[in-house]
Amino acid sequence: MALFSDTMKAKVPATGAGAKPSGWQVWRYRLKVALREPTTLIGVLTALLFTYLIVVPIISIVLDSIRVQFGNERRLGKQVGDLTFYYLDRTFFSPVATDLFWHPLVNTLTVAFGAIALSLVIGTILAWLISRTDMFGRRWFATALIVPYMLPAWTFALAWMTLFKNRTIGGQPGWFEAMGMTPPDWVAYGRFPITIILALHYTPFVILLFGSALRRFDSQLEDSARILGARRYQVALQVILPLMRPALLSAMVLIFAKCLGEFGVPYVLGLPVKFEVLSTSLFRSIASRQTGVAGVVAASIMVIGIITLMIDARLVREARRFVTIGSKGSMNRQSRLGRMRLPATGFAAAIFLLGVGLPLLTLALSTVMKIPAQFTLDNFTLDYWIGTNLDTVALQTGILFSPDLWAAAGNTLMIVGLASLTSGILGLFVGYVVIRTPVRALSVYLRQVTFLPYLVPGIAFAAAYLSLFAVPRGPMPALYGTVTILVLALIADQMPYASRAGISAMTQLGKDPEEAAQIAGAGWLRRMISIVIPIQKGSLVTGVLLPFISGIKGLSLFVILAVPSTDVLTTYSLRLVDYHYTQAANAVVLIIAGIAYFGTLLAQKLTRTNLAEGLGS
Repeated sequence: MALFSDTMKAKVPATGAGAKPSGWQVWRYRLKVALREPTTLIGVLTALLFTYLIVVPIISIVLDSIRVQFGNERRLGKQVGDLTFYYLDRTFFSPVATDLFWHPLVNTLTVAFGAIALSLVIGTILAWLISRTDMFGRRWFATALIVPYMLPAWTFALAWMTLFKNRTIGGQPGWFEAMGMTPPDWVAYGRFPITIILALHYTPFVILLFGSALRRFDSQLEDSARILGARRYQVALQVILPLMRPALLSAMVLIFAKCLGEFGVPYVLGLPVKFEVLSTSLFRSIASRQTGVAGVVAASIMVIGIITLMIDARLVREARRFVTIGSKGSMNRQSRLGRMRLPATGFAAAIFLLGVGLPLLTLALSTVMKIPAQFTLDNFTLDYWIGTNLDTVALQTGILFSPDLWAAAGNTLMIVGLASLTSGILGLFVGYVVIRTPVRALSVYLRQVTFLPYLVPGIAFAAAYLSLFAVPRGPMPALYGTVTILVLALIADQMPYASRAGISAMTQLGKDPEEAAQIAGAGWLRRMISIVIPIQKGSLVTGVLLPFISGIKGLSLFVILAVPSTDVLTTYSLRLVDYHYTQAANAVVLIIAGIAYFGTLLAQKLTRTNLAEGLGS
């Protein structure tokens, strides 16, 4: 790979008439050109920054898995930091390996594959109804059915717990048990509810990807097949399915990658019955200070996540082979449902009610009821929102009067806001350097390193940060328990979104405006302030707002790195769940869901995009 663009070669000055410049002269000239503008220097500094914020923590957690950790010196007969394979052996081959890794791995795979199967069945039907039929309310459902993706996944886990909770664990009974019907454990907790909830939460992936592919599909191909005598099932299996296969496979891979790092749902519905997946096993290892084992589990999650998303990248490239070419353009004709129009609309409405309406209604009602599932007027109260002197040990006021809530809200706005603003600005700089620098290797490195956190599940990335910053390293003090580690981790975690927004924006901005300003004598900083940033303010807003929304509803990153003094809304609500303050926990989750939902709508309005038209928005 050449370090500089080929156009630079023609500009290297010759040493004499017909003389070929020496290698040192070529390199000196290229370096002089590269350093003429601060673009390359800024690129080098940002590359060093992201190497430290992204690459070094990942290397650190991997090294933790093969080095002796503090507290294990006597058992292993070695010094801290010495090479050892003890943690690998303990995680994969010891008598406790089944509980530490293999059972959680099997549970993760079964939940993920179950969620994929259900979401494919539901999502393909809904995508077809929305994209290719005359179903009632088609445009409304196109947006309504992707609302589950806008909300935190564990919102639905808390709603399920509110409905199906039984006497297996303490606290208030669930609604069904309060009405005299005790749900069995397999319905209330474990594999079944986790699979159902993740399937409903990630069905929008299938609707978005499969629906987008269906909208590009030429109806004339179906007509041609039918003219040749093909039946409906033959058209579906031999014409439509091969063309839709890349979109379906991509949806499957993305859902698997998301399920791999999902923490909130298994934590709420799995731990009460000791049903563990890889993310909760990692959390348990960190909580019990088994740093070496946590490093092995985190590295395993990373490897699986990277392989999964590399497969997705391959499928995206393969999808380019599945194109249709027509001399008169494609035709997307809607199919008339006839007598099935009303049942089809009812099916879409039922999925919306199950995936959005019922969970949110359940959470909202639970926050205003003293006794679960008792629908009498005297049972409704606003005490859990604005009450005082409540008969509880730790939470004696309504949630809106709780100083802990406002402290968590303040931490959330400060941490997520600062991280999002910083990542948005850095993303714009990354985009500028990637597009403008003549150093091709620098451009490629920045593009790849800022995308790396997308390949690593959040729970594993948080473990990597804990590994690096839990103790002092050189001039850097220990950051665990501080706001700084949360801000740094969130900046790094959100860079895939911010950098892609910056690169996309700078790709569309030509050099002419800057060159005109340069001719007029404007320096680099002046050009950035007066030309680049004003023109790209929409992309800068995108690079700030999207990480902000993602950070508001994020849990996996904060649950590892936050402490009570740095609680954010998500960790505060999870702590209320642990204390069995059901009404207060549900109220906080509703606040988070509202911020995430309306924030997404605001992002779409400001960026003039529509999430219903594709994940790229």
